[in-house]
Amino acid sequence: QVQLVESGGGWVQPGGSLRLSCAASANDFRLNAMGWHRQAPGKERELVAAIMRSGSINYSSSVKDRFTISRDNAKNTVYLQMNSLKPDDTAVYYCTAWDSKPLRLDSPDYWGQGTQVTVSS
Repeated sequence: QVQLVESGGGWVQPGGSLRLSCAASANDFRLNAMGWHRQAPGKERELVAAIMRSGSINYSSSVKDRFTISRDNAKNTVYLQMNSLKPDDTAVYYCTAWDSKPLRLDSPDYWGQGTQVTVSS
């Protein structure tokens, strides 16, 4: 019953930035966590970042120094600011959410439709 609507994907050259947004249909406080996963061509889907209801944040080591996850509770929205983008960041990015306990970050309960991010010269 939770719907996740993403926006902000597109094309950017290496070193550039993009900001992804995801609006949730449910109150964020009813979810244990929200975050972002991505899947590059020919690769497994992987966690990018997640933010817990408490505010605690987890990042993939490959993006920790470049990406920032944040939330706006008033707008029921989560963001992913992506800086210093590299070609290997090219992937479909999915907004994800969890309402189960215990929390398993590799198995979200809800998925957005996905938005394409392409990084190339």
